[in-house]
Amino acid sequence: MEEFLLFAAVGFLAQAVDGALGMAYGVISSTVLLAFGVPPAQASASAHAAELFTTAASGSAHLYHRNIDWELFWRLIPFGVGGGMLGAFVLTSFDGDLVKPFVTAYLAVIGSWLLYRSFHRIPTNPVKLRIVAPLGAIAGFLDAAGGGGWGPVATTGLLGAGGQPRFVIGTVNASEFLIALAVSLSFLATIVTGHWEQAGEFRDYLTSVAGLIVGGVLAAPLAGWMVKALQERTLLRLVGSLITLLAGYQTLALTGSL
Repeated sequence: MEEFLLFAAVGFLAQAVDGALGMAYGVISSTVLLAFGVPPAQASASAHAAELFTTAASGSAHLYHRNIDWELFWRLIPFGVGGGMLGAFVLTSFDGDLVKPFVTAYLAVIGSWLLYRSFHRIPTNPVKLRIVAPLGAIAGFLDAAGGGGWGPVATTGLLGAGGQPRFVIGTVNASEFLIALAVSLSFLATIVTGHWEQAGEFRDYLTSVAGLIVGGVLAAPLAGWMVKALQERTLLRLVGSLITLLAGYQTLALTGSL
């Protein structure tokens, strides 16, 4: 029960941040699971299993508050799903930590750019559709391979390209359900085919996953309202600060492991 309540609290806080800023549920959940000694592949699979429930609730909240750009949504989905399926296969084949230094550098640059935007009047422009496909594929791949990355990469990339925070965050959150579904099915496929030999340990973390689900679902209804209520400049500063802190934390973790 203590473990369940701990992960319920983690899930609530992670989803409150994720729903409002378009990122961090997978990253926070995976980081906490790794801190408790869960191997990377199992941590990613656990986080994505929980996201099936939390993203459905969060996406519904954004739909209710009309925070979704449907043209952007349908452009993101196929490439995000494809990248996520590939990332799940790669993570169960070898160490997905090899790409972490590159993701950290990307987050640091984009976070700094968003903070700059929040203090300077830079016009918001429609996102150019030609950047959506590669961005979605990369975000999906890193999300599965790194246990979290769909929000940080997709949200920051679209905001960096000039997208409106409210609709970028709402669209990325809503699309995350289908990404989590594709990644979860990919992990399941690796188990069924025998490709993932260490998958048997996954049952040991069911209590943690249940806690993440319950906490996340309770926090999800807050997401749509928060994005709709906060000013664009405030959202940019919050997102920029969050990913800059995440990049700093990951850099320290990587440095300490060398």
